[in-house]
Amino acid sequence: MSAATGSVAHTQEQARTAAFVATAEFVLRLRGRGIRNLDVLRALETVPRQNFVPHRYADLAMRDVALPIGCGQTMAEPYVLARMLEALALTPGHRVLEIGAGSGYATAVLARLAGEVLSVERFQSLAIEAQTRLEALEVRNAAIVWADGLNLPAEAGRFDRILVEALVEDPTPGWLDALSPDGIIVIGKPAAVGAGRRIGQHLVRCARGAEGELVETHIVASRLQPLIPGLSLGL
Repeated sequence: MSAATGSVAHTQEQARTAAFVATAEFVLRLRGRGIRNLDVLRALETVPRQNFVPHRYADLAMRDVALPIGCGQTMAEPYVLARMLEALALTPGHRVLEIGAGSGYATAVLARLAGEVLSVERFQSLAIEAQTRLEALEVRNAAIVWADGLNLPAEAGRFDRILVEALVEDPTPGWLDALSPDGIIVIGKPAAVGAGRRIGQHLVRCARGAEGELVETHIVASRLQPLIPGLSLGL
């Protein structure tokens, strides 16, 4: 082995070690904040978040922070995503609908936990880029499509779980029609305070009760962006 080849191999080994340490610290931080579901932690550990963030934020990829991804959108901090995933109580047999693909990171993590994932994204440029990232990682049980999450086509079918990574007042009738009878939907919802005033927001888990009514459970405070109707080519 030449000196140059040895130097390259050493540099590559250092990079692998650094990536391993960063990932271990990433998971430990999530555990330290109360994430206990081992399947969720394993999925977050095995999907490389750095593959989904813009290059200028590469050094922040393994930090527990939200990051801009283009088109005025952001990818949620891993802790918030982990709380969403825990609330969904996913199993390998579940069919999942994701509203708001963004970078595709959450889609890839969902694909590790569920049987099939359909993700919709209103910005065409984001949808194309996110699908390309999934294909690069050989994620075969998830697809990202350019569509309006507020107007699902009937042919989309039924879903066991729905994850809305945006702020909405309530689940739409279309989402509830697409949700299986024992399904769960997680949304971001404005927090009502006082006489009609709204301050802040939180994640909410919605599931049908014994009489078919929708039962809401508060999960954690969040900082999601409002869901915007319609389609856009991108910015």
